[in-house]
Amino acid sequence: MKRIEASTLILRLVLGVTFFIHGLVKFQGGIENIVGWFDSIGLPGFLAYAVALLELVGGIALIVGLGSRIVSALFVLLMLGATFSAKLAGGFLGNGQGAGYELDLALAAMALVIAITGSKMFALDALFFKKDKHESNVKKAA
Repeated sequence: MKRIEASTLILRLVLGVTFFIHGLVKFQGGIENIVGWFDSIGLPGFLAYAVALLELVGGIALIVGLGSRIVSALFVLLMLGATFSAKLAGGFLGNGQGAGYELDLALAAMALVIAITGSKMFALDALFFKKDKHESNVKKAA
């Protein structure tokens, strides 16, 4: 059981740092550029703010282990949206003019693992939503 928790911790941290940095770069590099790009591919520009904010705040939430399953499920949806709206036409590895969807697929798979299994090791969720030991022992005995 410890190996599984350690493995999901690694996934959670790498996923969190990756999304945090992606969100941060969107704001540092000029969110207006991202808004313009969203408009150019037929998506409402305001979604750029939502995506960047989800990446930034969601990345931090994963790093500290707060709402990991929910945040990861949102990241799965985000990566599917990115794949189908912007990356699919470029192919798996890209077409020389744009990135492919291989990274999006890998991040979606990582997020899906966390969404399904959760990640309690070194997570704030484990502190805030700790079950009563007596309640856990009663359930085990039943």
